[in-house]
Amino acid sequence: MVPHLITALTGPINELEQRVLDSMPAIERWFRLEWMEHTPPFYCSVDIRNAGFKLAPVDTNLFPSGWHNLTPEMLPLAVQAAMAAIEKICPEARNLMLIPENGKPSSFYLANLAQLQRIFTMAGLNVRLGSIDPIIKKATTFDLHNGEVLTFEPVIRGKRRLGLKDFDPCTILLNNDLVAGVPGILEDVHEQYLMPPLHAGWPTRRMSTHFKAYEEVAKRLGKLMGVDPWLINPLFEKCEAVYLDQPGGLDCLSTQMDLVLTRVRRKYKEYGIKEKPFVVVKADHGTHELGIVTVRDSKDTQALSERIKTLAHSGKKPLLPHDFMVQEGVLTQERVNDAVAEPVIYTMDRYVVGGFYRVHAGRGVDEALNAPGSDYVPLAFEHSTLLPQPGFKPGASVPNRFYMYGVIGRLAMLAASYELEATDPEAEIYE
Repeated sequence: MVPHLITALTGPINELEQRVLDSMPAIERWFRLEWMEHTPPFYCSVDIRNAGFKLAPVDTNLFPSGWHNLTPEMLPLAVQAAMAAIEKICPEARNLMLIPENGKPSSFYLANLAQLQRIFTMAGLNVRLGSIDPIIKKATTFDLHNGEVLTFEPVIRGKRRLGLKDFDPCTILLNNDLVAGVPGILEDVHEQYLMPPLHAGWPTRRMSTHFKAYEEVAKRLGKLMGVDPWLINPLFEKCEAVYLDQPGGLDCLSTQMDLVLTRVRRKYKEYGIKEKPFVVVKADHGTHELGIVTVRDSKDTQALSERIKTLAHSGKKPLLPHDFMVQEGVLTQERVNDAVAEPVIYTMDRYVVGGFYRVHAGRGVDEALNAPGSDYVPLAFEHSTLLPQPGFKPGASVPNRFYMYGVIGRLAMLAASYELEATDPEAEIYE
């Protein structure tokens, strides 16, 4: 299904698309040189928003689920990327242990695990699911809607290695973002490759660190293409240790919202954009009961205050101080069957392997679509994202538009590699 691209007629996105296509040899060489110096995250997914006047990532997930939403046509790309990734890490690898999230898995999450198991099995590995959930004390089976069966087995900790009964893996793939903290069973593992590394999890990770790295690489790519980096970069500020339910708790957020909105208004004026700018307030790490809140004016924090008041009076527990990010809101001007949509790009190793549109009929163009009620429509990869069609007018070729998404997705992936290098507790520090 090809989405209706409202942006396909006029506007800066078409100019940006033309610059991307014209610069394709330089862009691919630039990425190639970057990957000689930096290690890509093992896998990730990138949420992208296309406002018609800018195209930017708004979230990068280093423990992506949703692999079952990729079409069968995309599977060979994922298998080849998995082969390349494993070959670099552990060429002699025979066994891979996949560690899922804790808690009772939904049918969607089980389908995601089945697809990951399928990808790595086709890449030439024996794949078994090892659970670190204390509730899983023996082999436990789960039935999928399509008749498949998945078996979760309790992870066994040796002196220096992790494994399962009669199963000693060379590589361990985490599909668990460790939002509840790093369990001791995963610490001090030697002689095995743990991917992604533990410092990619939320106990260490901050989205503001990621977007600071993204800002850096966006500036460099913008210079390479001769475009304003703002066209591919969402502005942001952060607030640390915010006490939402205390007097003055909103002061930092209000100040940072005003700062980001002022900068965005300046850009809107520069480009003659008539839309009303907005910002999105969200947790800087993991998730927060507050969720994601859209604010259009730093003086108009009613929606934010009401959400905080509701949380504070829910009576469950006090609101602990938390770090938040105030990010420039990026509209989405894409539709699938008249419902608001945003592209999500999936990568493995240094390759784009597919993606889909996240669609939500009940949400507006300025709201987060990753919410209950969202649906998923595969990106129409009748041609590879990496094989654009030169000569087509901007906005007239779906493969060209998807290639542009792939460039932004890989740029976010490169930022993630910078981020992981900067936060690696074992990295050598040079004075």
